[in-house]
Amino acid sequence: MSGLAGRRVLVTGASGTFGRHLCAAFTAAGARVVGIDRQPGTVAVDRDPGDGDGEGVPVLGCDLTDPAAVAPTVAAAVDRLGGLDLLVNNAGVGGPAPAELPPDEVVRQQLEVNLLAAWRTTAAALPALEAARGRVVFVASRMALLPLPLAAAYGVSKRALVAYADALRHEVGSHVGVSVVYPSMVASPIHDSTADAGLSLNGVSRPEPVAGVVAAILHAATARRAPRDVATTRRGRLELALARHAPRLADRLVRRTVAARLAAGDLDAAPLAAGMRRRHRAG
Repeated sequence: MSGLAGRRVLVTGASGTFGRHLCAAFTAAGARVVGIDRQPGTVAVDRDPGDGDGEGVPVLGCDLTDPAAVAPTVAAAVDRLGGLDLLVNNAGVGGPAPAELPPDEVVRQQLEVNLLAAWRTTAAALPALEAARGRVVFVASRMALLPLPLAAAYGVSKRALVAYADALRHEVGSHVGVSVVYPSMVASPIHDSTADAGLSLNGVSRPEPVAGVVAAILHAATARRAPRDVATTRRGRLELALARHAPRLADRLVRRTVAARLAAGDLDAAPLAAGMRRRHRAG
């Protein structure tokens, strides 16, 4: 897949932070785009920012955690596009979830949306992707390989998503390109619930611009051969290499950073961090 002009693209989570920018970028590159999100609607884009004529990417409404709803929605999108060259599994949710506590509804939702929804959507889209010798791009997270405490569900769901992508690549990689993109922290509503719980990622994960994530996804979509793993920044490439090749060192760096936050009192207002505070103070 070289270039995007005329390509038929399906983006999940199309109304979110990444989704809106992806729809705009794909449309600007000449692709035909349909989105999927919980609520139907339109993502406003402008194919030619200089002409003043805006266009809208249609967004089909679908709860991707509903097994009965996914396949017909994907089929409707493929029918509307007349086939499918690229699927971007971008839909995702976050939220605090300490590993020491029993899994709750927050955990279940993250596993459903971040892993199973992408699995269902991909399975529904594969016949069309195989027919077009297309590609699928999964938007994971650097936390899939470099996990942080108090966000177990997010790290687990994203690591599982990477494992699914790896298995999928072995099964369909001869006909469908499979890539995983690993953003770090980007300012978006996905972090709101974590911040509300007093567990801001500030000081733990360095923010990066949305444009870099979009550029990485476009690279995965247009490279001559589908890249296996795509970091979104130079620092991200270093962190991914560290997590893969020196996991003990990566663990020490995370522990040191978290210990510094605990010592500074950054987590004193977070009830979910009570166990970590108690152990830190006990020495």
